[in-house]
Amino acid sequence: MEEKKFVENITSQKEDFSRWYTDVILKAKLADYAPIKGCMVIRPYGYALWENLQRVLDEKIKKTGHENAYFPLFIPKSFLEKEAEHVEGFSPQVAWVTKGGDEDLIEPLAVRPTSESIICSMFSKWIQSWRDLPLLINQWANVVRWEKETRLFLRTTEFLWQEGHTAHRTQEEAEEEAIKMLNVYKEFFEKDLSIPVVAGVKTENEKFAGALRTYSIEVLLADGRALQGGTSHNLGQHFAKAFNITFQDVDGERKYVWQTSWGVSTRVIGALIMTHGDDFGLVLPPKVAPYQIVIIPIWKDEKDKEKIYNYVDDVATILREYFRVFVDKDEEHTPGWKFNEWELKGVPVRIEIGPREVEKEEIFVARRDLRTKISYKKINMVPELKNLLEDIQKTMFDKALKFRNENTYEVESLEEFKRIIDKRRGFIKASWCGNGNCEISIKELTSATIRNLPFDWKEEKGKCIFCGKDTNIKALFAKAY
Repeated sequence: MEEKKFVENITSQKEDFSRWYTDVILKAKLADYAPIKGCMVIRPYGYALWENLQRVLDEKIKKTGHENAYFPLFIPKSFLEKEAEHVEGFSPQVAWVTKGGDEDLIEPLAVRPTSESIICSMFSKWIQSWRDLPLLINQWANVVRWEKETRLFLRTTEFLWQEGHTAHRTQEEAEEEAIKMLNVYKEFFEKDLSIPVVAGVKTENEKFAGALRTYSIEVLLADGRALQGGTSHNLGQHFAKAFNITFQDVDGERKYVWQTSWGVSTRVIGALIMTHGDDFGLVLPPKVAPYQIVIIPIWKDEKDKEKIYNYVDDVATILREYFRVFVDKDEEHTPGWKFNEWELKGVPVRIEIGPREVEKEEIFVARRDLRTKISYKKINMVPELKNLLEDIQKTMFDKALKFRNENTYEVESLEEFKRIIDKRRGFIKASWCGNGNCEISIKELTSATIRNLPFDWKEEKGKCIFCGKDTNIKALFAKAY
């Protein structure tokens, strides 16, 4: 009865997916609403998850030769205005500081919506020669964008992210960098988060303001909506010309650098929740879960308590050499309550230890993703648990990939397109003529956007689903967050 009451506190996905999502975040204590409209407080369990994501991705970024730095939160208005397309794209979302103490500022300061302009101002100072290139910088920071509609983790007024910024000698080097970092994100999502993605190039209408080209990885969530997981931009020389970032090349000529920028944010946590979660709460991939294993002692008689606790402590000591482990010795709640609590928090493996396990020198193991149980001998538990966590990681990816494949549709007409978007959602593969006006018209009629033009899709002859013109472009459409 206690388990049923606890689970009922979470709205089921089928009843209201949006409400389910919020329930899970609040009840698993990942985050809470802040007293400032549109902002969130990331609670310790949610921040531990973010730290693990950050640690894994930061290592991958550094392996590609990038170094971390930090740039100011405030950006002079004149800096944003130097690149016209850029300021136009961000203008509606910029928060401004106009007073310092009791005095009006001579020049308003933008609270960082993104850092291209402030970083470019420093690049123009640091780069003088071809010997200074490539310049490979990454920053972990917070960002403020004044959003009208917000949702925890997916879209908040302030959020956390990493943003890479690089400068190169040639266009080819910048293009190689932009694709390379997109592939870093793809590997991060698929290998570490167990989330399959579709990588491709954004359309002109959907590209980053001021970029030459934008690439993205797109995720299909469990409610059939898409989420942009990460982006990588080839900025061309737009910012270099605006900020006069030049260098003396090997031939003695003064030239503009070629640049990139790329980033992922705390919306990754939203992607994790909405890809893997179920009606019992979170389901977290072992590679990034705050705790990979939780151990719960089970005892009824006081005479068993000390013996069980000693056994639990011994097991925990061994396992902590290899895994992130939490021992739940809270005596105010029953074991059944704890089972529900840790299922809600998405811990990949739960170990239950009672008198039987102590007597048999075993551990009783429950895996969160499939909600199945098995016993292991204590002497074999380390290799068995290593294999189990690897299997959980793979099984979660396979399940998400199967869902995406089953919810990806190819259509040949606008009527079929609208029917699927209205009733099923999912990814839609459809012919598009490449005209931005057709793209806008499809969005106005269906609320679906072109997520990207996938790299893996071969050119196929077809007719644009809106205007009927012959084309060989296939675009990935979806309703998105």
